[in-house]
Amino acid sequence: MTNTKNALIDKYLRDGCMRCHLGASPACKINSWRKEIELLREIALKSGLKEELKWSIPCYTYKQKNVLMLAAFKEFCSLSFFKGALLKDDKKLLEKAGENTQAARLFRFRSKEEILAIQDIISHYIQEAIEIEKKELKPVFVKKEQPLPSELIEKMEEDKNFEKAFQALSPGRQRGYILHFSDAKQSATRKARIEAAYEKILKGEGIHDAYKKK
Repeated sequence: MTNTKNALIDKYLRDGCMRCHLGASPACKINSWRKEIELLREIALKSGLKEELKWSIPCYTYKQKNVLMLAAFKEFCSLSFFKGALLKDDKKLLEKAGENTQAARLFRFRSKEEILAIQDIISHYIQEAIEIEKKELKPVFVKKEQPLPSELIEKMEEDKNFEKAFQALSPGRQRGYILHFSDAKQSATRKARIEAAYEKILKGEGIHDAYKKK
């Protein structure tokens, strides 16, 4: 294992993930959480994990296995564990990212002080996550049928080319879009997300495939 800094993460801390038009601009979310992400980065590096850039954000791995990643959001920044459900989390500090999350768990932070207050606990959780990888433990996934949002059904009924393209996607890509659309609480937002993804779906791209091309 290594604690060498990756130049790609330096760029991320400067410009953000560059997955939207706000990248490298004052409005980029990284500008709100740079100090917090830098501190979380130092904690992660001290664990000996390898620092990489995946999905355009900092990811930390053990022998090519994903252990944790850092991210900046509008209202908070996070450190999330890929197999967080296997962590003991006696202090109940970890959260699910969403209702459909199964394995991943995350810390949400809104200030540098919050991180410093539990710095030792974070390091302990990271070491536990590394041990999980060493033992090759795997979470148990429960297969759930995700219902199609009504807005997606309506779109497919009115646009058969769109329906054909969506049905041609792999099950994983379909699920990614369904979760993305369904996560929106307002119908108008769900419709907007469907329209924003329209061209990508017609091209046979998954939501993450599209991000990687930006």
